[in-house]
Amino acid sequence: MELQEIKERMYSKKLYYCNDEILLQQQQEFLELLYDFNATRPSQQDKRKELLKNMFAEIGEDCYIEPPLHANWGGKNVHFGNSVYANFNLTLVDDCDIFVGNNVMFAPNVTVITGTHPIHPILRSKQAQYNLPVHIGNNVWIGAGAIILPGVSIGDNTVIGAGSIVTKDIPANVVAVGSPCKVLREINENDIKYYYKNMEIDIE
Repeated sequence: MELQEIKERMYSKKLYYCNDEILLQQQQEFLELLYDFNATRPSQQDKRKELLKNMFAEIGEDCYIEPPLHANWGGKNVHFGNSVYANFNLTLVDDCDIFVGNNVMFAPNVTVITGTHPIHPILRSKQAQYNLPVHIGNNVWIGAGAIILPGVSIGDNTVIGAGSIVTKDIPANVVAVGSPCKVLREINENDIKYYYKNMEIDIE
């Protein structure tokens, strides 16, 4: 299979073999940039921003990613909107596109996955793979340790609880938790008045 055909299959949900030598060489180039990003000092914020512009497919204004960042393609297939915050150990299995909106927060140890493998054992032994893009809307908060599986979409304003495994699409304006992740409730007027139990919001 020619490299161009492999790349086309990577982005079209089709099976391909991910151990192609030229493909792995190209992947390594992006991983070198990721290594440089993770090796920066806390005082080197400008350098981090410049590296992210070279690493990611798209990255908006006022984004902050706390190293270490882990990414299968170093962020090559990642699209961040504006004001995205990612705490420690964000893992992006970005074999195809990961789309993230504006004002999204990732708590520590979140994993977002696009790459996966067929159940067929012989195909897996040959390192067959296929990829399904992930879409995360605006103003989403992903709790610590959550795992978002291939092909999932999460709607605007939604909160994903810590430790959740998101196997299916989650709509907008809800709190969703669990394994598998399910809608617990809609975001409501109570959330506008109280930030925790009976503690009232006292700032604008």
